[in-house]
Amino acid sequence: MSALYPLLLKPFFSPRPWGARDLSPIYTECPNYNGETIGESWLTGDQCVVANGPLAGKTLDQLAKQYGRELVGETAPQADRYPLLMKFLFPTDKLSVQVHPDDEGAHKLGEPCGKTECWYVLAAKPGAKIGLGLKPATTREQLRRAIDDKTAEHLLNWIEVHKGEMYYVDAGTVHAIAGGSILVETQQNSDTTFRLYDYGRPRELHIESGLSATKEKTHAGKVLDGKPPVLVASPYFVVEKFKLSKGQKFELAAENAAQAVVALSGSGVIEAPGSSPVSLTCGEAVVIPASVKDTRVIPQWDLEFMRSTVPAAKLPVPKTQLVSSAEARV
Repeated sequence: MSALYPLLLKPFFSPRPWGARDLSPIYTECPNYNGETIGESWLTGDQCVVANGPLAGKTLDQLAKQYGRELVGETAPQADRYPLLMKFLFPTDKLSVQVHPDDEGAHKLGEPCGKTECWYVLAAKPGAKIGLGLKPATTREQLRRAIDDKTAEHLLNWIEVHKGEMYYVDAGTVHAIAGGSILVETQQNSDTTFRLYDYGRPRELHIESGLSATKEKTHAGKVLDGKPPVLVASPYFVVEKFKLSKGQKFELAAENAAQAVVALSGSGVIEAPGSSPVSLTCGEAVVIPASVKDTRVIPQWDLEFMRSTVPAAKLPVPKTQLVSSAEARV
């Protein structure tokens, strides 16, 4: 019998110059990194530490290497690595104009995978925007010149975002995020980022690597074919959102796949046979190992949560739509 059970993970808070000091309503207290602003809360990162049960103190990466497919499931691309990274993003200023490599490009760099991601808009102030993809007919050479001229951000499709929207950002898409929103990001488990342009901030740029990874046309955009509870289904991940009220319960079933459950609001309990119940509250994540069956979520009052898995079959890219850049400028 496996020694695994539902794993409550401690969030890992990552300081970023574009981040926030107030992480409400997700977190009531913000960790103090010598006064630095927090841009991201990593929920299922390799370095996230287990907070419950006999495996408390172990990182998710250590457990993936120890238990392999028992933890990550047969659908994970690597047998000893948790496949998906989920985060909260707290931008108050513009992120750099950046791009991520696809799997082929990542393998050439010796990395295990590329970085295709998606963003769920959990909250958005009026006028909050993302920069997604290049304007039509823009070439890499034009992007290179705009970087030199310090005008690269003007070549992006700037889109005004609203609560409840889901955006797909496939690898090779040049992108950025402006302030004013809280996003839930689900991505391939990679942190390979090529920074093309950073508005004069004193951070390293990766222009040649970034231009090499850039695709002039991608599938990025607002997801159109999500059907509740599915927010997005793609070759790399399926992301769903559920809302439960007291008295309801939800069976967490996934065939040969690990599951990540992230609480967006409220609180609840995750139960599995032979293990202690796990309390889950807003801003926390629980990883359900693939070998743990008959698991269910029970809200304490109300609970809204997202679930991510790697699909068993290779799914097509989702149907998406991009707003004209003329409709939203930064």
